Amino acid sequence: MRRIAPLAGVLALLLSAAAQAADPHLARNLAATCANCHGTDGRSAGGMAVLAGEPKDKLLASLKAFRSGDKPATIMHQISKGYTDEQLDLIAGYFAAIKPAGGAK
Repeated sequence: MRRIAPLAGVLALLLSAAAQAADPHLARNLAATCANCHGTDGRSAGGMAVLAGEPKDKLLASLKAFRSGDKPATIMHQISKGYTDEQLDLIAGYFAAIKPAGGAK
């Protein structure tokens, strides 16, 4: 039974890769919903966290913590529940790949 969890993870990555290959803009499209609060491409002008250039693992951990309720939020706990693990992974990867304003990272 212990082998099921790693196999499930591999399967999820393959499905995520297949979805990304089917729609190369999927990550960008999913992340577009974040622009209302976090600015275009995650480059917040202030008041909200900057997402652009943050490490993917940090972003993904935050998204999952919002979804589980472990991290307090006003709206993120509701928004994050609308995404699968694979979609959250794509969103985190998208923002991690963007250079923040000023190109600091």
